[in-house]
Order: sequence, then structure tokens, then C-alpha cells
Amino acid sequence: MLVYASIGCSHNYSFMFIIFILHYFLGVSAQSFIHSFTLTHSAFNVYIVTPEGKQIEFTKVDDNSRRWLNEFRAKPFSVPGKLEDVESIRYSALLIPSGLGCSYDLANHKDLGKILNEFIEDRKPICAIGHGTSALFSAMSDGGYSWSFNEYSITAPSLFEVCNLPNFADLPLIQEDFIKENGANYSHSQNNCNYVVIDRHVITGQNDNSTLSAVQNLILLCNARQGRQKIAS
Repeated sequence: MLVYASIGCSHNYSFMFIIFILHYFLGVSAQSFIHSFTLTHSAFNVYIVTPEGKQIEFTKVDDNSRRWLNEFRAKPFSVPGKLEDVESIRYSALLIPSGLGCSYDLANHKDLGKILNEFIEDRKPICAIGHGTSALFSAMSDGGYSWSFNEYSITAPSLFEVCNLPNFADLPLIQEDFIKENGANYSHSQNNCNYVVIDRHVITGQNDNSTLSAVQNLILLCNARQGRQKIAS
């Protein structure tokens, strides 16, 4: 999983941008990452982290995205920091792009769970897209007996979308089932359509095609929160 850092930016917000990495064929969606990064990098200081600082693996790479990623990898900020070293107090928002690997290396990540719980307590903006919503499952409360997002409305890939994956039988969890079984309000739209749910400070997108809408709403939410803080001060 990964977070990206933009050095020398004059903006007031430091933006946590989280991705994951585990299996080479289950990395982060290139489309979701590129859209997420392009939008946030222009508006925020961005810091990329992954578990143990591992390099990012990308999936669904075509000729256009390959050229973009080659340029991205040549930049110093493409080197991820360690998720385990993140201090949530230093960051104002958190973004998890879509990627199948989240179900494997983030769904039970204790350090990420701690960060998410601290974001919930402070009502800081959180955005998870597509299979990236699996990362939210790491946040537990009541001694691990209750999911911290159990009173939120959330979307994620539908069961039908997941069933069409070639590795469906090997998936460690089904997002729709987990969300419903742990008390949250799950909803979805048609397969592979743009669908975003906003509940208080949490934004979720159903799939890769929801990336642009989800991140745009995240930026609006961050700007609104910053505006309220300026008025209050």
C-alpha cells in the first residue's frame, strides 16, 4: 500500500494517499491511481505510503497509462514511505484507490486500522474506491468486536461485479457481504457504472469508473472543512 509526497507545495493540507501492493497481478488499478493522483497532486501536498514501503505494482496498464507511469516512476516522490511509520495527526485526508490487493494486505492491517479510527474520531475526510474499500475493514472498535464504520452508508463492488473476476474463487473476502454483515448500510448501482456514496466525512466509490467523481467530492469536502476551520479561528 502506498502514499505519495509532493515536496515544496504551498498548500495548507497534507494529503494522505493510500494504495497497496502484494501480488504482482493484484496491485493497484493504473486508471484509478492516475486519476486520483492527478487530481490530488494539483491541490494538496500528497504523501504516498505502502506496507513496509514496498514498491507499487499496477494492473490494467495500457499504452497511455504505461507512458504516464514511466514518467511518474522517474520522480523522487514516487518512492513510497512506510505505512507503519505514519502519524495520522500530520495528515488531513486519506485516499485509497481501487486495487484487488487491498483485500489481501490491508483488510487486516492493524496500523491502518489505528489510523482510520483516529480519522473517524477527528472526522477527517476518508475516501475509498472500488476494491480499495477493503482497507476500511481494518478499522475495528470495542476490542475488535465491532466494525468502526458500522453506522455509515458505504458502496463497494457489487457481488455480481466481483463474481466476474477471474480470481473470484481465491478472494479472501467479498466487500458487499462484509459491509452488510457488519452493520453498515450497503448500496450499489448498475455494474461498472459511476456510483459514489457520501456519508458525513466518508466517501466511497463502487468501482474504478467512480474514481473521478469520488476524488472530486473528496477535494470539495476537504476545502469545505478547511473553510470552516478558518471561520472558527
